[in-house]
Amino acid sequence: MNDQKFQLERVPGSPVSDEEIIADIRRVAELASPEAVSFRLYSKLGNYHPSTASVRFGTWNDAVVAAGLEVGNERNIPDERLFENLTCRFHSWTRALEQFAIYANTQGVQPPAPVETAGGRQTGRSVSLRTRFRMLKRDNFTCRTCGASPALTPGLSLHVDHVKAWSLGGETIEENLQTLCEACNLGKSNVL
Repeated sequence: MNDQKFQLERVPGSPVSDEEIIADIRRVAELASPEAVSFRLYSKLGNYHPSTASVRFGTWNDAVVAAGLEVGNERNIPDERLFENLTCRFHSWTRALEQFAIYANTQGVQPPAPVETAGGRQTGRSVSLRTRFRMLKRDNFTCRTCGASPALTPGLSLHVDHVKAWSLGGETIEENLQTLCEACNLGKSNVL
């Protein structure tokens, strides 16, 4: 006879061992056979929250591997592994690129469109440090308006300015950039 008045049950929220997590992942795998045990599936059928396994083992996929199962969906694969996979599959980079070109052409893949920023712009407002240096060098480190130069006036501050103001639709391209001293740039404001 099994007339026990008391039964010991796991208290919700109490610590769970790695072995209990692994055993439960395997149990869900047997229920879901042959489907892989995904994070979503385990959240429906598992006894514990899948994030518990993720935190305990590092990632959900690491927990699945610890349970002796195969990973069904892998994310954030390091680039090195992806590149190795490509070269193993196609035997060379050239063949991989050829096959991609065939795939892209047959699937109607379009090349990426230029990135448009707010207001339909093709470039951002900020001038990169590299472009700033190129513009200063192009303009001989001299203000285009008054000819002032830090070589002749120590402490002079040079700015890289939009010829057609950004606020008026000007783009951040070399043809629309100029070197101005601080006084000329601040006096110009957003006029042409």
